[in-house]
Amino acid sequence: MKRYFRELSVVAALGAVLLGLAIFAPAFFQPQPLLSLVTREAPTLVVACGMALVIICRQIDISVGSMFSVCSVCAGLLAARGWPLALVLPAAAALGAILGAVNGILVAGLRLPSIVVTLATMVTLRQGLNLVRQGEFVNLPDSVQWFGLSQSAGQWALVVAALALLIALGVAMRHLAIGRFVYAVGTDAEAARLAGIRPQLVTFLVFVFIGVLTGLAAMMNIAQSPQVQPLSGMGLELKVIAAVVVGGVAISGGRGNLWGAFAGLLLLACVAPALTHLHIEAYWEKAIQGAIILLAVVADGVRSRKGGGNT
Repeated sequence: MKRYFRELSVVAALGAVLLGLAIFAPAFFQPQPLLSLVTREAPTLVVACGMALVIICRQIDISVGSMFSVCSVCAGLLAARGWPLALVLPAAAALGAILGAVNGILVAGLRLPSIVVTLATMVTLRQGLNLVRQGEFVNLPDSVQWFGLSQSAGQWALVVAALALLIALGVAMRHLAIGRFVYAVGTDAEAARLAGIRPQLVTFLVFVFIGVLTGLAAMMNIAQSPQVQPLSGMGLELKVIAAVVVGGVAISGGRGNLWGAFAGLLLLACVAPALTHLHIEAYWEKAIQGAIILLAVVADGVRSRKGGGNT
């Protein structure tokens, strides 16, 4: 129980928020608006899974928002030119993998600080996209929206796909060797190397993997709209990092899990609609989210100090 105290605390906080909404704003639980909320967060959950792995590996990637925008626009352009979804989907994932590999080469190969590398690629990709598109939207064919399904079926397909990915990665991180390698590298890269693990390779693969997930998330996002906005990923990096940290993944690496990140994302996602239903000004959203993040970071620091930094 003590081992999962942070994750359970987030779940308890989420439960308290939902209970408060059930009492004071029961309209929040109307099926269709609730399904729409969960569907909008499905792409964010996919990227958050990748970010959790990156942070557990003691790295950071703040370029995911720009990668998301680039993958969204490129996938939209391919779809607009008549490419079938069966080809657009792997193309978006492959583009994400290439962009992630660039970060991975610079971080793992040249051993540059990940925050500096991903800050540079974030700005480069974002400004490059602005230069090429000049803010122009990409109009999508009707077959792309909801993957050709009805809106309700498409929403459920996206939610189920995101949850299936979460479960698969959660199981893999716990039971497969590669998952243990990520934890080992994040805890102590030198000790992992002495144990026969290749920290640089693990780090590279983690960056490639978050790129793949970002490309998939981009496809999940454009399926929800008839147009692609060039800046659709603006702010995504902060949202997923916040969800992961709130969910108990230690920013210092080596500790945390995807289930906590999932709970953290749900908690943060509930803030905006909760304020709307409670008739509270929307500008409180960022303040409340910031307070939640600050409390999570403080709690992580206190826990690390009590455990001598080795919890």
